[in-house]
Amino acid sequence: MKSAFGTTNIAYGVTWGDRKRPRLFGAWAVGLCIALMAMSLSPSQQAEVASTVDRMVSVIVRELPGAGSGPEAAVEAAGGTVGRRIGLIDGFVAGVPRSSIERLRASAGVYSVTPNRKIQLLGKPDKGNKNVDTGKMKNVAGIIGADELWEEGFTGEGVDVALIDSGVAPVQGLLGADKIVNGPDLSFEGSFPEVRYLDTFGHGTHMAGIIAGNDGVEGGFSGVAPGARVVSVKVANNEGATDVSQVLAGIDWAVQHRNDDGLNIRVLNLSFGTDSIQSYVLDPLSYAVEAAWRKGIVVVVAGGNRGYGTVHLNNPALNPTILAVGASDPLGTKRTKDDVVASFSSKGNARRGPDVVAPGKSVVSLRDAGSFIDEMNPSARVGERFFKGSGTSQSAAVVSGAAALLLQQRPDLSPDQVKRLLEVTADTLKKSPPRQQGAGLIDLERAMGRKTPRERSSRQNFAPATGLGSLELSRGSAHVTDEEGADLTGEQTIFGDVWDGFTWSGRTWSGTAWEGGDWLGRTWSGNTWGNDSWAGRTWSGVTWSGNTWSGFTWSGRTWSGRTWSGNTWSGNTWSGRTWSGVTWSGNTWSGNTWSGSGWE
Repeated sequence: MKSAFGTTNIAYGVTWGDRKRPRLFGAWAVGLCIALMAMSLSPSQQAEVASTVDRMVSVIVRELPGAGSGPEAAVEAAGGTVGRRIGLIDGFVAGVPRSSIERLRASAGVYSVTPNRKIQLLGKPDKGNKNVDTGKMKNVAGIIGADELWEEGFTGEGVDVALIDSGVAPVQGLLGADKIVNGPDLSFEGSFPEVRYLDTFGHGTHMAGIIAGNDGVEGGFSGVAPGARVVSVKVANNEGATDVSQVLAGIDWAVQHRNDDGLNIRVLNLSFGTDSIQSYVLDPLSYAVEAAWRKGIVVVVAGGNRGYGTVHLNNPALNPTILAVGASDPLGTKRTKDDVVASFSSKGNARRGPDVVAPGKSVVSLRDAGSFIDEMNPSARVGERFFKGSGTSQSAAVVSGAAALLLQQRPDLSPDQVKRLLEVTADTLKKSPPRQQGAGLIDLERAMGRKTPRERSSRQNFAPATGLGSLELSRGSAHVTDEEGADLTGEQTIFGDVWDGFTWSGRTWSGTAWEGGDWLGRTWSGNTWGNDSWAGRTWSGVTWSGNTWSGFTWSGRTWSGRTWSGNTWSGNTWSGRTWSGVTWSGNTWSGNTWSGSGWE
């Protein structure tokens, strides 16, 4: 099948298994059970069962290029109704009888039919703050004491923060000549020059603004560390879909290239997480973040938003070595005495809870106009430039910026010392149980004046991770799905290569997982990481392979909703079918794996 860009969909010559037969059998079995049950029911009860089975459900229908009005006609023929269009994904919302979904999927011109629940807000609507908008970054900075470091001249300058996310968009506040550096695009969109590196989902831009946004003018927008630089490693596509193997490759890249000419990656922000309950000692994702930590990078991970229905932290926040962050709710006031742990924040259990918390309720950061979350959550827009989001994603970004400030103030701090310094100076939230908040709300004013903790007393002695466990178990219930609805499962990467945890863990630790444009011997298809794009190249300022953020990469690109509308998105083979909003730690948009509680 051809994409909108005239190229074949990303298939990598691999099929993840034919799921059609099991699904048909499952549907037949369910139907048989219902029929047998109905035989023993009264007529009124049978009618009730029938109405339940065939009730109207809300779905998102995506169209193939050149489909015309065929999909809309198919919906109406099935007894459904056509709702508003979603130009961003070349689709529309529809209400259809549940029994018609499979038939609709097989209709001419239909690319996919997915439940609308994936993009419904799980959080409560924002009813406004009682006194002040504590979600504004100026107020967030005041709550955590970042403004006190600014007054002393510490802005995070000289510190690079690796952002493993959905890319970054060229918006005001991130346009400085030395603000964003592109790492590799490891997402399913990396094959398409039109969107390579760019944030089509909207999450990465929001995080980048919180971490290091900077308008460069008095009174303008400012992130927690306005002088820091963001190294963007794109792993998620326009729906937020990504596989654990892509995230592993992104972490490996950041570690291996942390000290390249012109780079100084000291912090890594990861809002990704799964509901895996595999031991942190064995889990590959857990091992990857711990390896980064032991190589001198402060790894900040969102704890999660209880979107999986459990209180335990997401993976890899389960690893006790790294810095797991929960969300606090300022309750609409600037004073911190009344702050509480946000209701959506994963509380952890007796074995592992958050290390610290930071503001994560209705945080106002940069808007990625025309992106997926922007199109699907218009009520979250704040004026023309900004967007409001809640979740441990936002909290993790706040702490990543805080770490950058401390590392500029004291460049010799180890990751263990940064963690210890934040913990011993945190403020206890008296209205919330200790286990839910760890050490409490970070307080940079206290941390700035605190004596540097001794390395020996800061050293953590948890059982080290090995990474020898299962890649499939690391995914938990979050799987990417091909165009035929088959999940990527088992001990294989997105290329179909057999996963060898022993070989990978050794190469990760020795810093050899990446060789030029190859990760574990496999060239990353579709991006510029070939032999001629890495060899002889250096990180000169913001230049990568000749493309800078003010030149070729963003030249002529707009986010007005027209450039990225229509069937631009229809070339991506993989989608994130199980992403109902918890994995990118922002749990109300398009995926369980990104820890944002909502866009509100």
